[in-house]
Amino acid sequence: MLICHGNGHNLNALILHIRLFQFYNGCLVCFLAAKYPEIKSLMGPDPRLKWIVCTMVAVQFLAFYLVKDLPWKWVMFWTYVFGSCINHSMTLAIHEISHNTAFGNNRARWNRWFAIFANLPIGLPYSASFKRYHLDHHRYLGGDGVDVDIPTDFEGWFFCTRLRKLFWIMFQPLFYAIRPLCINPKPISQLELINVAIQLAFNALLYWAWGAKPLVYMMMGSMLGMGLHPISGHFIAEHYMFLKGHETYSYYGSLNLLTFNVGYHNEHHDFPSIPGRRLPMVKEIAAEYYTGLPCYTSWVKVLYDFIMDDELSPYSRVKRRLTGDVKQE
Repeated sequence: MLICHGNGHNLNALILHIRLFQFYNGCLVCFLAAKYPEIKSLMGPDPRLKWIVCTMVAVQFLAFYLVKDLPWKWVMFWTYVFGSCINHSMTLAIHEISHNTAFGNNRARWNRWFAIFANLPIGLPYSASFKRYHLDHHRYLGGDGVDVDIPTDFEGWFFCTRLRKLFWIMFQPLFYAIRPLCINPKPISQLELINVAIQLAFNALLYWAWGAKPLVYMMMGSMLGMGLHPISGHFIAEHYMFLKGHETYSYYGSLNLLTFNVGYHNEHHDFPSIPGRRLPMVKEIAAEYYTGLPCYTSWVKVLYDFIMDDELSPYSRVKRRLTGDVKQE
């Protein structure tokens, strides 16, 4: 459900947010940091993150062992009910790590290796590539030809009916994987090759040790978890224009507990160096500013509305033509 606060004070906050972002996102950060200097104390690594991630990896390793002797129907049941949630949550842990919130900016390389470790139970080697493209998304939000979070012209043109939008959401992981190759292909880095090699070796070892069922549980968990799944509502909720002219929305529901507070998305884009665990504090400190912005309370409702509203499609995004010197990762 999209909540819009309509009194004059909150409307002013909304207008200020839009105008400052349209001018230059750095102005917004400077404005808030100057008005609320205590926000700066929230920046820096989250010491709990690495232990949470290690626990999640261990839980999935235990699940691999437990599903190896289950009947296939129960393998698929637990894949959707449990494995998909853990794997989607793990992708958002990798999102956190891409901002160096596990070990800090001074140990950036440690964060890259830790992301590859967190990638293991997902099955698809993507952590190294994600970091390169995701920082471009922050720096050039909606940038034509740079921000690969923007759907391709084909996606916008073809997936425009309710049935096609349902299909698009179900297979969203495939489109996210293919889109960078179409919009903004980059030379393969050494770290990406290492990520692929380690992941393929792990997948082969898992199959050799415990057979096909854990492998299916792992791979299908990732596909289902990032497809038609309640947590996947964040893909649509974050930047699709349910309200014309407003392109970033926060979600303040219970699923933030499983997703490292990725729902606090306005707060995250304003202060990407603040770990997810502390983003609610940003909203608390600058309450007069964030309370006035449109927000969601249900990702499931976001998915339903996106599919059923004929005015919404993959085209419902702000796209900017970038000028000047574009520096990519």
